[in-house]
Amino acid sequence: MLSGAKKDDPQITRTWDKVMRLIDGVAVTEVRHVPRDHGVITETYRPEWDPTGLPVVHCYQSRLFVGALGAWSCHQRSIDRIFVNEGHVKVVLYDGREGSPTYRAINEINVGDARPTFLVLPTGIWHGLQNVGPCDALVLNFPTEAYRYDDPDHWRLPWDTDQIPYQWQTGNGVRTRAR
Repeated sequence: MLSGAKKDDPQITRTWDKVMRLIDGVAVTEVRHVPRDHGVITETYRPEWDPTGLPVVHCYQSRLFVGALGAWSCHQRSIDRIFVNEGHVKVVLYDGREGSPTYRAINEINVGDARPTFLVLPTGIWHGLQNVGPCDALVLNFPTEAYRYDDPDHWRLPWDTDQIPYQWQTGNGVRTRAR
């Protein structure tokens, strides 16, 4: 081996499940496509994927343009339940909850049409999404609270804040503006 080479840690199990230590309270469910004679069926939400047990009260879709970066966002009241099924999205999570067993931990999760994924993001988890694929990406959100036009539960920091120890890859023409 060449000097300075580092051996990879395990990335997947024998059954091709991702190996990662998740931030406390975050849930990740990878979904399998079901090929049919007329196309493909993909479930986007099932109550058993959601440890909150809270009802779906609102659903919206976001389209991330090629190279788009939306970071950073956080909520105090609402839990995000996002599903990515189209495109290739890097989801980065930061645990900003003092007192959490994973305080200041970071998770980086790649999701999209190859591995459709449903993620539950508790309050206090800062998150950013970056489209790292060659086409637009679609993200569905099933938050636990409908958007309040008069009092949005949406907190933001710029993508390049020094308060979160993460550096977004911004090469190859990737736009790095906050959403």
